Amino acid sequence: MNQFYADNFLTFTIAILVFFIGVHTNRRIQFLRKYNIPEPVTGGLIAALVSYFIYITFHTEITYQLDTRDTLLVYFFTGIGLNAKLSDLIKGGKPLLIMLALTLSYIVIQNVVGITGATLVGAPPAVGVLAGSTSLIGGHGTTIAWAPEVAAMGISNALEIGVACATIGLILASLIGGPIAHTLINRFKLNADKDDTPVMGIPFDEEERGNIDHLNLMSVFLTLHITIIIGWFLNHAVTDLGLKLPLFVTCLLTGIVLSNTIPSIFPNIRWPAKTKALAVISDFSLSVFLTMSLMSMQLWTVASLAGPLMLILLMQTLAAVLFILFILFPLMGKNYQAAVLSSGFGGFALGATPTAIANMTAVTKSHGPAPLAFIILPLVAAFFVDVTNSFVIRFALSF
Repeated sequence: MNQFYADNFLTFTIAILVFFIGVHTNRRIQFLRKYNIPEPVTGGLIAALVSYFIYITFHTEITYQLDTRDTLLVYFFTGIGLNAKLSDLIKGGKPLLIMLALTLSYIVIQNVVGITGATLVGAPPAVGVLAGSTSLIGGHGTTIAWAPEVAAMGISNALEIGVACATIGLILASLIGGPIAHTLINRFKLNADKDDTPVMGIPFDEEERGNIDHLNLMSVFLTLHITIIIGWFLNHAVTDLGLKLPLFVTCLLTGIVLSNTIPSIFPNIRWPAKTKALAVISDFSLSVFLTMSLMSMQLWTVASLAGPLMLILLMQTLAAVLFILFILFPLMGKNYQAAVLSSGFGGFALGATPTAIANMTAVTKSHGPAPLAFIILPLVAAFFVDVTNSFVIRFALSF
């Protein structure tokens, strides 16, 4: 097997090219635009399929270095934090609690569906846990962490199964969010609040782009970097206390604190919260991050495991869609924010938080801003889910 290795610079360059492939593909295919399929998803999946074709035809394995991708993730979540005003957080208090309760409940439901699906295909119940909240809501990181324990229960290829589920789940998550929001918005004739300011998803034909110049962008980058540096120190302090959190979580927290203190203490400072310059940088970071994540998928690693797992994952997809349409959307208020959150939950329940944000961004580009949704979902996903998921996985495996 031949190897082709792309370093950070080449990976970054290819990702931008792949993103534009997604943009031009979406412009030419009405179905993709109508159902708000994110451009990074379109381009990333095309690139992943091309890599798969090269693998089976020319016996060449393409591997990407993804350090830049991880940096972009930190940029993105720091930007989310900088946009979070205290008034918005207070406004989102009740919806935040409802979303949290629904998400924690769905972790249990996801494992029940996974175990049921595993039983139907004749697999051990532990495979159902792998194909449940371990790989879907948990993602690749949680899968890697729990795979050795599942392997010790007699499932020797636990890691491969978990990674396959997480990979396929990421694809499904990228594809269902837009259609869900499209269905809800059209069925209930929902509209965005005209007074809301875009946090993400500035339309490509935005007429007010003229007020974004190099000084605005440099100011935003300086603010982002200072926030990230403080978040980095906070991350080390939290780690020393025995609590391990991803860097993007502490940077998100730092951004929230700074945005709700600095403008009041120094009113003459031009703070970048809710500015189009910050929205552009956030859009760019998320778009390239998700493009890299999808184009770097090595589909040949999951092809041999896709058969029986697809039944379980299709059951998971159906369960997620039904849960969103008949439980989450009504309880979140049946309004436009609820529809945007529904698209995000579809991305999060089967994939990852960035996938959820990409789904919501695609919807808001077409239908208008939903700033509260971009605060609620990251807070729920970043702080509460991982801890609860660990307890549920532990219980499910012991059961």
